[in-house]
Amino acid sequence: MSFSELGLRAELLRAVEEQGYTIPTPIQRQAIPAVLGGGDLLASAQTGTGKTAGFTLPLLQRLADGPRPKARQIRALVLTPTRELAAQVGESVADYGRHLKLRSHVIFGGVGQQPQVDAIRPGLDVLIATPGRLLDLHQQRHVDLSRVETLVLDEADRMLDMGFIHDIRKVLRLLPEKRQNLLFSATFSAEIQTLANKLLEAPTMIEVARRNTTAETIDQAIYRVDRDKKRDLLAHLITKHRWYQVLVFTRTKHGANRLAEQLSKQDIPAMAIHGNKSQSARTKALAAFKSGDLQVLVATDIAARGLDISELPHVVNFELPNVAEDYVHRIGRTGRAGSLGQAVSLVCVDEHGLLGGIEKLIKKSLEKRIEPGFEPDPAAKPEPIENGRRQRSDRRGATQQRQAKGPGNEADQRPRRRRSRTQRRA
Repeated sequence: MSFSELGLRAELLRAVEEQGYTIPTPIQRQAIPAVLGGGDLLASAQTGTGKTAGFTLPLLQRLADGPRPKARQIRALVLTPTRELAAQVGESVADYGRHLKLRSHVIFGGVGQQPQVDAIRPGLDVLIATPGRLLDLHQQRHVDLSRVETLVLDEADRMLDMGFIHDIRKVLRLLPEKRQNLLFSATFSAEIQTLANKLLEAPTMIEVARRNTTAETIDQAIYRVDRDKKRDLLAHLITKHRWYQVLVFTRTKHGANRLAEQLSKQDIPAMAIHGNKSQSARTKALAAFKSGDLQVLVATDIAARGLDISELPHVVNFELPNVAEDYVHRIGRTGRAGSLGQAVSLVCVDEHGLLGGIEKLIKKSLEKRIEPGFEPDPAAKPEPIENGRRQRSDRRGATQQRQAKGPGNEADQRPRRRRSRTQRRA
């Protein structure tokens, strides 16, 4: 099947061809006709499946056939959990809509709001936003949501994980009752089902990939190593194998900063991105990484959500995630579109319980390797995981964790009633 068989207009097909795409992905084949039909949609798709184009293309087509918005009015609203994902969706809307006379803009916190206010003032066909900044501008009467025709919740599972459910409910109360709703999530969790039941009306359901699976195009391996030798092992592997464009995950913002600094001192160009970095710094680091000028990008889970880097060859878990599902999301950034990718995890004795949880989740035993010169000490004992995350395993190998009250930890957490200022204004 080609894109031309999905009922898209010539302007959109031209834009798709200019982007180099010829065959739609499974999510696009199912989502595009469903969205064009005007009904609600509940779609589960892992990272890298092409879901953004799956809703962007039909959304633009529906908007192109309608009336232009009036001052401060929004016709289609796309809510995302992070700045990076908002920017990515904004780029897709601009790229696919380049031959249509539609206006779009992206708004998020961490930058001055006046340019955003100026862009919204004449009205927009598509507004891509993070919840905090959207509510701020609405409260100041800079944006009118009473004429929204279509609402898209992108990566809804992450929005719930980050505690945005209260902001989402506030936004929903500002929208017209009659509208099209599109909900995209990596998983169909109980929380997502609850949200979908309240938000969607007789939705089309799409699930293009089995939950919590990893792509066969990804070579996954575990390197056993002592905790204090991880940095040297990472530098050794990067140098030995001449890895470029390496996305490295840490649990915390502090850990990301420290690792990037240490790698740079070893003549491996590296930068860190996380919630405490300014938007300009994050944009600069990502642009350098995409262009190949930056060899290593060190990121936390929240900061990396939404990163769209084609044919990313290497993902490294410097530390395993505390939530097993995040392992799938992390490594899903490589091995896309049939390309081969490599996912390496550096695992010390503290993380054996986390590794067991990941292997149970993906129903697969990962290959264990030991690099000569970095053999782990067989007598090493588990210690509390850095920056407040403690771990202990019972006889069944289960892992119990508790979150310390100290600041500075950006590990994935369950929704809580109170969120940080950064999250409220994301």
